[in-house]
Amino acid sequence: MVLRTRSSRRHLLAGALLAGFALPGFAWAAPRTDLVLGMPVEPPGLDPTSAAPTVIGQVVWQNVFEGLTRVDRDGQVQPQLAKSWTVSPDGLTYTFALQTGVRFHNGEPFDATTAKFALDAIRAPGSVNPQKALYAVIADVKAPDPATLVLTLSKPSGNLLFWLGLPAAVMVDATSRDTLKSNPVGTGPFRFAAWRKGDRVELTRSPDHWNTARKVHLDKVTFRFIGDPQAAVAALRAGDLDAYPLLPAPELYGAFQKDKAFTAVPGLTEMKVVAGMNNAAKPFSDKRVRQALMMAVDRKLLIEGAYSGYGVPIGSHYTPNDPGYKDLTGLYPYDPAKAKALLAEAGYAKGLTFTFKSPQMAYASRTAEILQAMFSEIGVTMTIVPTEFPAKWVQEVMRDRSFDMTVIAHAEPMDIAIYANDPYYFGYKNPAFADVVTKAAQATDEATRLARYGDAQTILAEDVPALFLFVLPKLSVWKAKLTGFWQNEPVPSNDLTEVRWTE
Repeated sequence: MVLRTRSSRRHLLAGALLAGFALPGFAWAAPRTDLVLGMPVEPPGLDPTSAAPTVIGQVVWQNVFEGLTRVDRDGQVQPQLAKSWTVSPDGLTYTFALQTGVRFHNGEPFDATTAKFALDAIRAPGSVNPQKALYAVIADVKAPDPATLVLTLSKPSGNLLFWLGLPAAVMVDATSRDTLKSNPVGTGPFRFAAWRKGDRVELTRSPDHWNTARKVHLDKVTFRFIGDPQAAVAALRAGDLDAYPLLPAPELYGAFQKDKAFTAVPGLTEMKVVAGMNNAAKPFSDKRVRQALMMAVDRKLLIEGAYSGYGVPIGSHYTPNDPGYKDLTGLYPYDPAKAKALLAEAGYAKGLTFTFKSPQMAYASRTAEILQAMFSEIGVTMTIVPTEFPAKWVQEVMRDRSFDMTVIAHAEPMDIAIYANDPYYFGYKNPAFADVVTKAAQATDEATRLARYGDAQTILAEDVPALFLFVLPKLSVWKAKLTGFWQNEPVPSNDLTEVRWTE
């Protein structure tokens, strides 16, 4: 008889594992390193510096592309390709110390010359950058040496470091600039691998990412585009998807919250659902019409019908998680009788008729149908025109401004200043508003800046250039064995740099 001590059994087990053998009763497998993630909308391209749809950044921001700064899961600005910076006492000069030894996925080096190219491209006369107006405050960019970048501003900008962390300001190099829409090349932890149009985008982990301090656990990520809510839920249940960060079926979200196989915790977003009106044309050029339509909307009922009660009502273009938020939902509360009276005062006692271009996304379609019913109660006839999103909607609404009313979730954080952009699809022009948001952006004192943003919120709430409806929640679902996802969304994104399987 051979007796085995506890120690010898441990050695036997260790030896078997090292040799690659499995012992009876012992099962061990390495955690998965792939991820399949669902999204409701396919991006029109993969270059966030040249097109507006936020779905672009939700694929590539922080995964493929990086910026001088980054915005973390708590909405705070952190260093990235700029490892530090100093600001002159007058707030007009920013000097950045850049990371060294960084290369793009195509092997091109990142340095101050590259950063200057990227920022100059955003600000160029022919630039189509979706946030170009934010960076107009940059008067000059210099690269005195490869590791130093100097920005000179035309006026102080208290938000500049935050803006430099947005998808629109990611760093790109000159050699790949013209093909980024179909072949994105960045400095991030994942490389672009493939794009099967109408189905998926695939990324693979970059083997030589510069930031060795941030360990990336996934080797492959697949973004699948499944817009139909029922199909998305079925794919999650069947295991074809591992996660769906913005579930387009809020009526089914509660079931995932009760299912131990999944994690489903509602979070906050910056996605402000507004029904934009063409303020440059009748009848919406009359403020009384816009105010009347706002009073025809029961926000609580709308949220219940459009998003199963998930969501927070808003009275201006600001979210409750933004600093300086003012609750202005009571300025024009639901009051159909007053709405009808105001329409009559504006010359529409017999009602009015207009069309509503509805982008083909679940929340937009539901919102359109509910607004149609609410408007009918005050004698307004609204004809819904389903409009393909993003291509057709962006062309007809954003570019051609050929619409009466529409609805969209504006996802960029702290983007209240878009109502001062000229031209912009709202067609809204108010010098007083433009002045106050300009002063807010220039204020280097936090209290002053937030007070002025409060004034800007009030002006919009009173003028109603768009119907301010609600903030979309982040209804995320992922498998219970996954960790590292963002619960909240201070920037529209799917930052996968910390996501991993726990077993």
